Amino acid sequence: MTQTILLTSFDIWMSHHQTNSSDELLEKVSQVSGIPHHLHFLRKLPVDFQEAPKEAIAKINELQPDLVVCCGMAESRQKLTVEKQARCGKEAIVTPLNLPPLIHDLKLTEISEDAGQFVCEALYYAVLTHLHPHPKKRDALFVHVPILTPTNFPPILDDFLHLLHRLTQSNPQ
Repeated sequence: MTQTILLTSFDIWMSHHQTNSSDELLEKVSQVSGIPHHLHFLRKLPVDFQEAPKEAIAKINELQPDLVVCCGMAESRQKLTVEKQARCGKEAIVTPLNLPPLIHDLKLTEISEDAGQFVCEALYYAVLTHLHPHPKKRDALFVHVPILTPTNFPPILDDFLHLLHRLTQSNPQ
């Protein structure tokens, strides 16, 4: 069954960065042919606590996607990390997705319980909170992307594409 998927990335946020690895990854995903789903991209979200969630939720409301995958850069990480939860103050909201089967046997992907306490986590929290009460079950996931190099980019892209495929199969919950 063809699904509508919204993929988001961030713009550059530090002066020493020339690109944002989350956006580099989505640029490459947009060039992959044969993905049997309707991919929609909301790229280069502003690194802003209010604007990023506002733009993402507006796009979610417009598209009504089956799945939302938000991506952000994690400069200090070495692998793709799928975020189990997002926090806002003392509150936390957990993705309803069953993450261990999603990442099973992926070479450069692991589960994280710390979405970073920055704009990435604010976006994830806002998206999960927005989707939670909807009668149409829609899932969301946040994926942190490490700095991409010529060596790690191919296996990270491969893991991400496998992750997308698994997310769109019968829900592994």
